[in-house]
Amino acid sequence: MAEYDVAVVGAGYVGVPLATTFAEADCRVLLVDVLDDVVAALNRGESHILDVPSERLAPLVERGLIHATTDYEEARNADAILIALPTPLSRQREPDLSIVQSAARRLAGVLREGQVVVLESTTWPGTTREVLQPILEEGSGLRAGEGFFLAMSPERVDPGREDWTTKTTPKVLGGITPECSRRAAEVYRRALDTVHELSSPEAAELTKLLENIFRSVNIALVNELAILCDRMGIDIWEVVDAAATKPFGYMRFSPGPGLGGHCIPVDPFYLTWKAREFGFYTEFIELAGKVNEEMPYFCRSLVSQALNHHAQRAMKGSKILVLGVSYKPDIGDLRESPALKLISLLQNAGADVSYHDPHVPRIHEEGIELSSVAYEPGAYDCVVVVTDHSSLDYDRLVDDASLVVDLRNATGVKGTAADHVFKL
Repeated sequence: MAEYDVAVVGAGYVGVPLATTFAEADCRVLLVDVLDDVVAALNRGESHILDVPSERLAPLVERGLIHATTDYEEARNADAILIALPTPLSRQREPDLSIVQSAARRLAGVLREGQVVVLESTTWPGTTREVLQPILEEGSGLRAGEGFFLAMSPERVDPGREDWTTKTTPKVLGGITPECSRRAAEVYRRALDTVHELSSPEAAELTKLLENIFRSVNIALVNELAILCDRMGIDIWEVVDAAATKPFGYMRFSPGPGLGGHCIPVDPFYLTWKAREFGFYTEFIELAGKVNEEMPYFCRSLVSQALNHHAQRAMKGSKILVLGVSYKPDIGDLRESPALKLISLLQNAGADVSYHDPHVPRIHEEGIELSSVAYEPGAYDCVVVVTDHSSLDYDRLVDDASLVVDLRNATGVKGTAADHVFKL
């Protein structure tokens, strides 16, 4: 059985970039996943992850620096095991750690003395110590901090981003013991530029939650102001642009149709759930979540008002083109995208909804079955800009469409001057 410097459990949007970064530092990397087709594709040098094109992955596979498997037994021969698995919310909006727990039980059976284990998955403070540590210790007979070394280092991946990568984004981590922290830091310093050590895994877990709660709360603030500005007849985009001219004490956040992605719509609920254990209610965080979850409903109302006031049309029977459905510009990721909720709301109101997105050829989820149509703004009663992909021609949109509802200020000054363009 081959020996590896690092085993990465989970070949997703965190695991594949992490494995690639270590391999590019000449580390031998084992990628462990439960899906046979994903493993087979990776071993052919074919990537399913946006941030790691196949052209980058294939040479590393050919050199023997990356190997994928479904067999956890192969992780026995790795110096370090990094767990990068999903931690979704249940239907009741409570943390679901079942995927991590299942993997931990399988790893416990192959864990050997001296190995470093690091949890990268986003979760509530206490997970590493209260959930992961007991599973690994009971299944292996080893003690954390003595027989093996356990730490938490939350992922900081922003899909599609090129200025900050897995290698260049500072890595925070905290171990069960100081020696656990030291050993885990040694692992990451083989491939990453900056490692920041914390006093505990709980501090590392809460650091990741704070980062995403910060964004959630500030986006909720500007979303609430957008609703108020609509009533007051003030252009929220003009206000945001003006506030952003202040060189200190302000950070720009933009309103939109709601939150999307793998972190911001989900992570705050980990902390609100854990806080209740301590008799504490994170009302500020929960209010932000409520405001952001209401935005698709407000945006549906904007579309209805625009149709009524400009075109004298009802929503029912209107042909509507949703422009952009991924959760952020220039990627094809649909996770938690507010576009899905908005499409459902428009369909439920009787609209004939189509969408165009150069990055998402089809939608088959949350009861929506659609394929991307041609970019023909003039063929619809209304075009709704939900995700502002940079490749789309917004000047043509303003010129060709009979009615535009711009939820991202993508049409800019030209849209502001046009009486058939309605903005959030």
